[in-house]
Amino acid sequence: MPEGTIVIERLGSAQDVGPKLSRTAADIVRWLLQNGEMVMATQPMTDEQIKGFADSLGADVRLVDAGEEREEEMRDMLGVEDLDGRDSAPRPPVVTIMGHVDHGKTKLLDTIRNANVVAGEAGGITQHIGAYMVDHNGKALTFIDTPGHEAFTAIRARGADATDIVVLVVAADDGVMPQTIEAINHAKAAEVPILVAVNKMDREGANPDRVMQQLSEHGLVPESWGGDTQMIQISALKNENVDGLLEAIVLTAEVEELAAPPTGRAAGVVLESNLEVGRGPVATILVQQGIVEVGQPLVAGGTWGRVRALINDRGERVKSAGPSTPVQVLGLSDVPRAGDDFVIAQDEKTAGKVADTRAHHRRVASLGRDASSAASGARLEDLFSEVQLTAAAKLPVIVRADTHGSLEALVASLARLERTEVKINFLHSAVGAPTENDVQLAQASGATIIAFNVRPDRGLRTLADKEGVEIRTYEIIYDVLDDIENAVIGMLVPEFEEIVTGEAEVREVFRIKGVGLVAGCLVQSGTIKRNDKVRFLRDGTIIWKGTLTSLKRFTDDATEVRAGFECGVGLSDFQDLVGGDVIETYEDREIPRT
Repeated sequence: MPEGTIVIERLGSAQDVGPKLSRTAADIVRWLLQNGEMVMATQPMTDEQIKGFADSLGADVRLVDAGEEREEEMRDMLGVEDLDGRDSAPRPPVVTIMGHVDHGKTKLLDTIRNANVVAGEAGGITQHIGAYMVDHNGKALTFIDTPGHEAFTAIRARGADATDIVVLVVAADDGVMPQTIEAINHAKAAEVPILVAVNKMDREGANPDRVMQQLSEHGLVPESWGGDTQMIQISALKNENVDGLLEAIVLTAEVEELAAPPTGRAAGVVLESNLEVGRGPVATILVQQGIVEVGQPLVAGGTWGRVRALINDRGERVKSAGPSTPVQVLGLSDVPRAGDDFVIAQDEKTAGKVADTRAHHRRVASLGRDASSAASGARLEDLFSEVQLTAAAKLPVIVRADTHGSLEALVASLARLERTEVKINFLHSAVGAPTENDVQLAQASGATIIAFNVRPDRGLRTLADKEGVEIRTYEIIYDVLDDIENAVIGMLVPEFEEIVTGEAEVREVFRIKGVGLVAGCLVQSGTIKRNDKVRFLRDGTIIWKGTLTSLKRFTDDATEVRAGFECGVGLSDFQDLVGGDVIETYEDREIPRT
């Protein structure tokens, strides 16, 4: 880290951040107010707010997750550095499938899996990021799927960084699309080989030459054109030339000479994690070095446990798993965060101490802060000041997601929905299922909890119902954005346009016994309705405004009178009309916000 860089934990309040930058909380609150944002001194700040204030001071800051400042100490305790320098051996390649949505990534993975494993086997890992191994002519290959939505730029970048080979799927009839370009950029940044699978060659509109021309414009020149990018034409739907793609992957892996220590304590990454009924916390891990064995103490982020069982992607229990192998781990004390590194600890005591320390730091720095603000509540003076100092409405939300990549992308996408009159207030955002702390914070602040690809358990739902807190669960990001955008539009101060609905000219004013003064009028345009808003005009000047409470046709009451007909308008509230004055009815119609 460059000298002079200040490390600040995310979601810090002005009281937390101020001292690190040699400023008071009041300095930060004042600066934010000057920039159109009202944040109380104890309220968690967004990454943008912290960076913005730091930039205004000319300070160089690095934002880290809760507890990350102490991570080096934890790694030393686990002896992570001792894992390096061991003898290595060839390992299977880890292949990440990328590409634009609907270009056939999932179908390709299904075809590869179904064609290269034993028929009738148990189902594999089919969660948000699938991972499994296949055998192609005696060569093992590991595949990782990545989501295809453009908002998941961050998670695809992480997928590319963890992979050895990227297979870029491009539909032969659609060609290069925005997500295709993103995937190319991620793969290039990770400096990994890119193979192109030109899919849907069975389609009538397939045009592989156009695809190759488009890819060449982005630096992927086909071998047939003198470049170094292999482009394999396939049909995942009909299983045409998929073997050719697998063979190209095998040859690329051989050129890369991939290797990792095959024995000793293992280390790797958590791909997925969830809580399963009857099995408890379950983590899907990818072993990157060493070997995981049943009975070993495993630390993953802020949780740990003795490995009770290892289950491979075919649903079979295995005793160990080596490099490039995805397996499910049972026996952890809690659900780790997807994206956490894991390592086999030297002993249970070390594993427990490291996990407990990490969990404590995360809880104190993140959830603990929210819980304390929920417990203290907002002072009436603060709320009054906020109303007085800013006209912007606040839509408070708490965001939970399954991975850091999806969380970052979701928060960024939601932030773009803000309008001048409505700000989205991210009270808290974190990886993992909603917690009791989230419900308490939401109850105290009137926030909605958004759960993306994570779900609250029954106990938490019961608590949320009791506290009147809404938890909205989603699996498709479009749905989240649509709902929040509708909420933002609904919170905008309504805009109205005035529509004149009717106009009548006063011909004469009569006094009717038992009724009082009545203006005899001729409706010249539109329709005059009883209970309409009305104004009386004389020479174009408004002389009275109110509501039309009395309308007659001859001596009978009427609800409306159309153009061309005569009517009588009661003048109980304003009796100074004279012939030639104009009676104009109107309504304020709300303009739909977009």
